[in-house]
Formats: sequence, C-alpha cells, structure tokens
Amino acid sequence: MSDAMIRVTSEVRDRLAVIAESRGTSIRSLVQEFAESTLTEEERRERAERTRSYLADHFGVEVSDEESAAMGARLHEAFAKQPGAAT
Repeated sequence: MSDAMIRVTSEVRDRLAVIAESRGTSIRSLVQEFAESTLTEEERRERAERTRSYLADHFGVEVSDEESAAMGARLHEAFAKQPGAAT
C-alpha cells in the first residue's frame, strides 16, 4: 500500500486529530474508515433498488418512491434526535 498526502487546513487536521483520539485511533485509520463506509449518491441509489427488489421478491412488498422518501425522512429525524448527533 502506498501513501498519499491529503492537504487540509490546520483546523481540519486538528479536528481530525481530536476525533481520532476520542476513538482511540489514528487520523489515517479515521480517514480510511470514512472512505470505506461512505456511499456515493449512485451507490445509495443502487442499494435502495436492491433493497426494493429484495422486499418485492421475498415478501411481496412494493415500496413506492414516496414511501421510500417518507421513511428516509423519518430515519433522518430519528437520528438527528440522538445525543451527540450533528445538527
């Protein structure tokens, strides 16, 4: 594995250091975790479509775009209410 340099402001670097320290890890591991776990918009759409297909194929449940958007909004609201959630 080769290393690469990512340029960020000192404020961002310091913030990453605080987050990494609070998690007992390094900035390098924190950035790697972010890159591996964060989906692009296209990946989210593909995952949603696979989920819809699975629900239809295995349970006979058809989820409309409106239902999906409403559930997404409810989940977003629920997570926003969690202690320590970013606002």
